Amino acid sequence: MIFEDVKLLLIDKFGPEIIVGEETTGLQPALLIEADRIVAVCLELRNNPETYFDFLSSITGVDYGTENNRFGVVYHLASIPYKTQLTLKTSVQNNGDPDDLPTFPSLTAVYRTADWHERETYDLLGIFFEGHPDLRRILLPDDWEGFPLRKGYKNAEYYKGIKID
Repeated sequence: MIFEDVKLLLIDKFGPEIIVGEETTGLQPALLIEADRIVAVCLELRNNPETYFDFLSSITGVDYGTENNRFGVVYHLASIPYKTQLTLKTSVQNNGDPDDLPTFPSLTAVYRTADWHERETYDLLGIFFEGHPDLRRILLPDDWEGFPLRKGYKNAEYYKGIKID
């Protein structure tokens, strides 16, 4: 099934408002999906025998910059039996307050592999995944302050008395 077929399938199932945009240039065309509907879309794409996107290969967080106050999540899906791939993107506005984390629904109920991908995205970008069963840091110490892959992140000079370069 090709990109346009998947797009039409989703529009038929959820209505035209489910797709808020698309990126067709570059090596990986992507459908931009409403953030609060990403779980339903992925469930449909996984369970539908025409698509059967049975594997979530990665989740990537995106900080669109402090001037935009926008965060996104990119989902790379694959159908192993059909040998096809699909990229989905979602994004939300954020008020810029580092204590107010951008929030997206967790995909752990649809794809078990989402567990560690979402934890890594939370740890490094501070994106909160609502409904995640164990959302905590995975790479950095539990008491680390801030999220190092954010555009406005300032490196700490010391951690527990040790100078950080």
